[in-house]
Amino acid sequence: MTAPTIWAQEKLTLEKCYELAEKNYPLAKQNRLLQNQSELHSEILSKDRLPKVTLNAQATYQSEVTQVPFSMPNTTIDPLNKDQYRATIDVNQLIYNGGIIKAQTQLKESQIKAQQQLVEVNLYQLKSFINQYYFGLLLGQEKQELLHAKKKLLQEKSKEIQAALKFGAVLPSSEQVIEAEIIKINQQLNDVKYDLLKLWQHLEQLSGTKFNPNTILEIPKNFSSENKTIRPELELFELQNQQINASQKVITTTNLPKLNAFLQGGYGNPALNMLNNSFETFYMTGVRLNWTLFDWNKTKKEKEVLEISKQLIASEKETFEVNQNRQLQEADFEIEKIKEQLNSDSEIIQLREKIVRSAEAQMKNGVITSSDYLNDVTQLFESKITEKTHRIQLLLAKVNHQIIKGI
Repeated sequence: MTAPTIWAQEKLTLEKCYELAEKNYPLAKQNRLLQNQSELHSEILSKDRLPKVTLNAQATYQSEVTQVPFSMPNTTIDPLNKDQYRATIDVNQLIYNGGIIKAQTQLKESQIKAQQQLVEVNLYQLKSFINQYYFGLLLGQEKQELLHAKKKLLQEKSKEIQAALKFGAVLPSSEQVIEAEIIKINQQLNDVKYDLLKLWQHLEQLSGTKFNPNTILEIPKNFSSENKTIRPELELFELQNQQINASQKVITTTNLPKLNAFLQGGYGNPALNMLNNSFETFYMTGVRLNWTLFDWNKTKKEKEVLEISKQLIASEKETFEVNQNRQLQEADFEIEKIKEQLNSDSEIIQLREKIVRSAEAQMKNGVITSSDYLNDVTQLFESKITEKTHRIQLLLAKVNHQIIKGI
């Protein structure tokens, strides 16, 4: 099967990446397989309601046979043969079994639902990796833009310096300093390009989709503080409890009375008349009741085991909620920290821009060298990269907060 492709002109959203991973990641196939398994289990259990037909045959030889302990006048009773033969067809039809088939069906369904939810839990955990790659790509693209902007600025300054060289206004080394920095920027752009390709490949592996490296990534904007859904782990704990309840029902029905109708037809020597020493056909029909009146408290102990399992699930749920609250607190602190950093970033960039404008005028007037100017320009773009990094980190922190809380 060929993986779907997102073309360059298409826009890619974070939600689309989630959707693609939930659909195409190999683990997602298990949901369909588990559903097929559930349907087969239900079909198998329903067969227990149908009549069961069995063929039985035996040939035996015994050391002694039943004999009549007296004789009758004018009557000869032949002794039974020590070699005996019998073939029967038995038909058994369930009439009542205490609801065990229904209980077993519900148990299988609850088990499959819990397994499917476990798949959902594992798929949900992929979102954290998708966030890492998606926002890594956003940051890489922002760096690319800033590096291209810096390169364009330096190329323009290089042309100005070349013109000034003709009039001897600047030294040749001034142009060489700028050209060396442009080469360095090209190296940085090459590094970013390969970092982006690596991130695209990681995202492709999770989403099962081929992406064009020039695909436009949309910046997430909606961050709701109120979530209408819950973490899949919490739903899993609930389904595990339902599975235990279903197991308790199965245990309860195990010792209830079971009523079956049966029909047996056969051919043998002897048949039902043990005194007739010849091959004959025969049949027998009736009902059979089975009822376990005492099981040495086995059922009680099994229920106690299930109650302990419920307590274990409750403990796991409590542990999960404690860890979830701790992670939410850490995410809140991270968000506030980055917000404060962004406030400082804006001030720093404004100051750096003023410094660069002043340095540009000073370089034209020969007050400072091109190296001094280049140092100020580099610090300005490093401040801009830092500011972009903080903005992407803030978006990532907000998305991670939603992932932790449940989306």
